[in-house]
Formats: sequence, structure tokens, C-alpha cells
Amino acid sequence: MPEGAATAPIVALLDAGTGHSNAEVARARAFAEPLLVTETLDTGENALAHADGVAAILQAIGAAQELQASAYLVYAADFLNKPEEVVAKAFGDSQARLVTYTRRLVQLQRAARGAQVATDRRSDLRAEQTERVRKMLLAFSKDLRVVLLRLASRLQTLRWYAASKTPCPAELAAESQAVFAPLANRLGIWQIKWELEDLAFRFREPDRYKALAKALDETRVEREQRVEAARAALQADLYGLGIAAEVQGRPKHLYSIHKKMQGKDLALDRVFDLRALRVIVASVADCYAVLARLHELFAPVPGEFDDYIARPKPNGYQSLHTVVRGSDGRAMEVQIRTREMHDHAEHGVAAHWAYKEAGSRGYAGVSAAGEFEEQVARARKAVLNQLLAWERDAVQGPDGGEGAPTFDERIYVFTPQATIVELAPGATPVDFAYAVHTDLGHRCRGARIDGQMLPLNTPLKSGQTVEIIAAKEGGPSLDWLNAELGYLQSQRSRAKVRAWFNALQQAQTIAKGRELVEKLLQREGKTALKLDELASRLGFKGADALFEVIGKDEYSLRNIELLLRPPEPVADEDELLAQRHTRSASSGTRGGVLVVGIDSLMTTLSRCCRPAPPDGIFGFVTRGKGVAIHRADCSNLAEMKRRSHERVIAVEWAGGEPATASGKGAPVYPVDVLVEAGDRQGLLRDVLEVFAKEKMNVVAVNTQSLQGGAAKPKTGGGDTAWMSFTLELSDASRLTKVLRELCDIPGVRSARRK
Repeated sequence: MPEGAATAPIVALLDAGTGHSNAEVARARAFAEPLLVTETLDTGENALAHADGVAAILQAIGAAQELQASAYLVYAADFLNKPEEVVAKAFGDSQARLVTYTRRLVQLQRAARGAQVATDRRSDLRAEQTERVRKMLLAFSKDLRVVLLRLASRLQTLRWYAASKTPCPAELAAESQAVFAPLANRLGIWQIKWELEDLAFRFREPDRYKALAKALDETRVEREQRVEAARAALQADLYGLGIAAEVQGRPKHLYSIHKKMQGKDLALDRVFDLRALRVIVASVADCYAVLARLHELFAPVPGEFDDYIARPKPNGYQSLHTVVRGSDGRAMEVQIRTREMHDHAEHGVAAHWAYKEAGSRGYAGVSAAGEFEEQVARARKAVLNQLLAWERDAVQGPDGGEGAPTFDERIYVFTPQATIVELAPGATPVDFAYAVHTDLGHRCRGARIDGQMLPLNTPLKSGQTVEIIAAKEGGPSLDWLNAELGYLQSQRSRAKVRAWFNALQQAQTIAKGRELVEKLLQREGKTALKLDELASRLGFKGADALFEVIGKDEYSLRNIELLLRPPEPVADEDELLAQRHTRSASSGTRGGVLVVGIDSLMTTLSRCCRPAPPDGIFGFVTRGKGVAIHRADCSNLAEMKRRSHERVIAVEWAGGEPATASGKGAPVYPVDVLVEAGDRQGLLRDVLEVFAKEKMNVVAVNTQSLQGGAAKPKTGGGDTAWMSFTLELSDASRLTKVLRELCDIPGVRSARRK
């Protein structure tokens, strides 16, 4: 693709109406000459010669006079006591800003280059670091003229290494190839881009560079002349046919040839776009007319035609691609497109830089992605042709501003090992610590910013080096989540702090639940029981899941008690379940239970379910203790039926319908009622008043309060109160009304029969 042609209209715009004279450049050079003439840069190049070279490169791409003058002022500033003040007084605020931003950017570049060396052993880290440097160079440079100065400076440095035959440092060449050339590509400055790539290629891989140059068997000048001749001839021919076309062309430079050979595994004779033309016309019909004419004039290479107009690429790219052989027999690639297609290819998601920077994968048509990339693509179309306006309006702009565009800023700071960390605006050392590593963020206790201890809520600035002082162990502070204190600006950092406290709360809840369960197992004499097995029997995935719901008071310990109690026949508990004598007002006789088909058989009422008329009941024949009477819905009875169903017999209450509570001589039966409530002062009194109102005799009371994660004797200050009452009733059906009234008491959560 003819890259160089894309710069021509931009340079034309830059050249038009600069409004400056060479006098400004001469004045800046005269100011800088006594400061620079005897100085040497760290590369070994004379400082004044370097500034001359930078100014010449800027002039070649059509930069305004003020920008060319900046080339001298930036280097002179290194030898002034108060450079910004001096430059502002002598040359204005616009030049002072350029000096300030450029010097800061140079500092970042040097630190970033050190980071490149530190991460050179890890290709994944190296790629990530390179992309951060790329973004940093644009995002940190508020004035894009600074970027142009740095590009021109780097090209001059590489030219000096080549001309002086001085070995170029490997990290400098690598940075030029991985950062500066793609940056020039993004901004559409093709002349700088291809020369940076070729020179970096020459220094990094000298043997391949020389072999490729020799294989081309012609000089760059010769190749450029051939392309220009082909371009002019095609332009004239199309004009003669009445087709208004703009024909652009350039020879492919060495590094681009090398990259294409590597990316597509091609031999040199299969790289057909060593010379390339691009034809831009008004309509789609003209595209196909130009194609037909090309194939009349030149012999097409078989298999090298692609119609991306009829079948656009997935990223929307449209163009006709063909390869023909010129009159000298050499292959030449030609691309034909409309102006609309060209604008989309140059400035839309299918922009040339987007797929070229994707490396070997890019030849498959990778599209640009991401907010930052789209922003650069939009800026690329206008950045260079607006430089003149920025230069004219910089000092006396309509809004008094800087007269230069800015990107949404990101902050680029460094670790002590010179690794770049990208942060949001206003980020603090705590945000920095979490960006480096979550554990470092948790343990962050202090920070040194450029060697000085500063508060953790200090906003960071690009270019600073941040060293975190961390504890050996520990966690974040709750104060960090207080937005008014300003410790965290990143939502990602906030999420990590919240996650830490959520995990801590969960651990405390689990510990509380574990303590309650272990105390229960001690009371029940079941300490040998495995906790995971207990949780599984209760339907939980693991012990921690059980402990968590118990710790949150979402699961009653009563469920564990019922699971742990053995069935009656196994433990022969009927000896302990002897029915207390029910009282009779006249004779002291007991409430009777008839065993169907058997007379005068001893019966006892089981304490596990406390049956009372008119409950449905069954009997279970025990060993030597008669018949134990259970409620039909008793869980222990269900287990006994499963194990010894033949010992379950039919029973019924004696005396038909039960006597009323007020009837003389009516037998009474013990019934247990369980109440769960929020603990408060006077709760027990209110419950007992309900029983008294219904004339129910309370013979036993047991209360517990859950307070501070463990069951304690109720003192009136706990969170949850558990109360168990044993009543004496002649008719259990009376409980329905009583339980409703209990639930109406303030704070009572549930009331049920045991």
C-alpha cells in the first residue's frame, strides 16, 4: 500500500499560510547556540547538531516555524536554571509549555526504556509494557506538538548512529521499532515512520538487513524513480480516458518487506507490493473502469486479484486489489477505491495502521478496537493539518487556553523497578498498590512518592515513582471506603477492599456458627461426630455452609438436636419416659389410654412428642415397660415403624370425647410449647399473661438468649430468645387459639407445639 502518499495532503495543509517567518527559527537557534555548541548529549552527538537535525526533519514534514524553533529551545532548557521562566519571557507561554511537557516526557521515556530492559526476559510483560509506553507518549503529552518533537528527535538520533557508524544501544533501537515507529504510523507521518523502521531494523538485525538490501539489486532512489514514473504514466493515461483519478505511489521500504516475508512466509519474489500504487476515483463504476484499463496496459499476475468492494472485509474495508507486471517485467500492486472507501480505510476501523501494527496476524484483517484506539483514529485524521491553527492561536486563543487538543488523560507512574503502571486520573498510592497486586493493596501502610513519604490519599501525577510500604500481613482499613477521605478513586480498588471485608465477615459468621454447633455436640455427648458428615446429613454441602446459616441465625439448632437423638427402642428410653401422674380434682386418676384388643396393659405417654387428646396416637410395645404412646406425627415413631413395624399397635383415648378444661375430674396432660422471639424486657411476662388468660397451668419454663454468638442464660439483653413452656391441658385442641395469641405478642417470631 502506498503509505507515503497519505502524508502529501497533510503537508500541503501545513505549508499553507504558516504566518511565521524563518526569523523565528533563526532567533531560537541564536538563543540556543552558545548553550549547546560545546555540549554533548548522552548518545555522544553534539547538542547543537542534534537540534539542527530535529529542526530539519520538522521542516521536511511541513511543521510550522514555531515548532521548528522549539527544537532548539527544548535542548537549551537543559542548561538553564529556570528554563520555563526564561523561555516564557523570551519566546512566550506556548513555547514554555512545549519545553515543560517535552522535558517531562523525556524523563518518562528514559524510565520506560529501563523498564523495557527489566522485562526483556518475559515476552508477555514486554508486550504489555510496550503498549503502555505507546499510550503514555500520547496521553501524557497534553500538546501533541510534543510528540512530533520526540519523533523527530528519535529519528535524528538514529540517523546520527548510522552516519557516525557508532553502535546503537539495543534498547534504543528496540524502543524505536516498537514504540516510535507505530506512533508515527498512527499519526500518519509516513516519512518518519518508514525511516525509523528501516534504521531500527538495520541496528537490530544487521545481517538480515544487508542480505535483503542486496537481494533487491537496486537502490532506494532507483526504486522511488521507478514508482514515480509508473504513477505519472498511469495518471496521464486515466486522464486521457476522461477518468478523474488521484494516483499515489511509493516503493516499499526494507523493514516492511522483511515483515511481510516473515508474516506470510514468503520468498522475496512473491512480495508483489515492493512497488505499489493507489488509485482514488469518484465512483464504484470508475473503480472497475480503472481495473479494466490496468489489465489492458499491464499483464495481471494470476491469483493476485481481490474484490473487496463486492465482498468487503469483516471490518468494512473496501477496495480492488490487483498485481500487474510493468513494462520492465517487475510486479506492482495497485489498489483502486473511491474517496469514501479511502477515507474509511485511512481513518475508520480499517485504518492502515490498525492492521499493520497487529503484526503477522494483522494481514488477516484485524480491526482496531478499544476506546483509546478509536480516539487515536479520529485524532489522526486532523492532528497534523491542525498544527498551523494551534501555532497561530496558541498565545492569543479565543478562550485563552493552550490552543492544543488533549486526550482523556491517564496517569502513568512507575514502580521502583521502572515498570509503568497505568491509573485513572486522581489515583492515589492505595490505587497504585492494588493495580500492582491485590495482596500489596491489602497490606499497604504507607508510600514514598519520588523518595518522599506522603499520605496515602495523595493524588498521583504522571512520571512519579511510587514505592509502597507494606506490612507483612493484615488487611485494608475501613476508612479507605469513605469517599470523603479520598483514599480510593478506582472502582476496581473499591471492589477489592469490599471483597476483603465481606470475606472477613463471612469468616466471623462461620466461626460463630462453629462454636454454637460444637457446644451443642458437647451437651449431647456427640463430640466424636464428624462435622462434614453432620452437615451432609442435614442437607448442606459442607460444614462451613452449615456454620454460616447457623451463625446468621437462619437455621435452628433444634434441627441438629432432633437428628442426634437416638430412636426410643434402641436406647430403651421408655424407662425415662414414664408418664407423670395426671391430676384429677376428685380421685387423682390418670387419663386413660385403651389398647385395642387388650385390657389392663400398662401404658406410658412418651415425652418426645407429649401426646394429649384429641391427638391421633399409636402405641409401641417396649421391652418390659408396657406400651409407649406416641403422636401419629412423631418423628421417633416413624423411625420405630421403619425398624420394628410389628411392634406398633393401635390405641385410642379412653372415655370418648375429652372433658372440658373446667370439668371436674378431667385428666390433664403435659404439652410442650416452643416460642422464638426477639429478646426484650418484659417478654416472658407477656407470654405468661396469655397462658393465664386462657387458664392454662404452666408447670415448667426454660429460656435461653442467643447473644454474642453463643447461647447464654437470658438476662434481657440478648438478640434472640428461645423459650420452652410445659403446660397441663385436658384438650390439646385449645392450643390453636393460644398459639395465635402468642404470635400477636410484639417481638414474637414463631410459636409452635413441640
